Amino acid sequence: MGIGASIFLIALGAIFAFAVDADLGWLNLNVVGWVLMLAGVAGLLTTLYFWNSRRRVVAAPVREQVVAEPATPVRDDRVVREEYREVRRPGSGYPA
Repeated sequence: MGIGASIFLIALGAIFAFAVDADLGWLNLNVVGWVLMLAGVAGLLTTLYFWNSRRRVVAAPVREQVVAEPATPVRDDRVVREEYREVRRPGSGYPA
């Protein structure tokens, strides 16, 4: 349940508990109002608890540098070709 739904239940329960004066015989609207208000308060407290228990880590963005290290394969003491290999750490945030 969210904050909006909780406030709605509290308001609806308060209307039933304090503003409506109807006699349905088999249903007491005052009790229904109090139950709705308690459900709204419980939902509001639960929502606020889960919002505050989330981790909120705010750190400066870390820029990683792409390192190009030369890798030269050697065959019979001569360079076959020269190639470069990029080494990136996983999860660096840069597109592959």
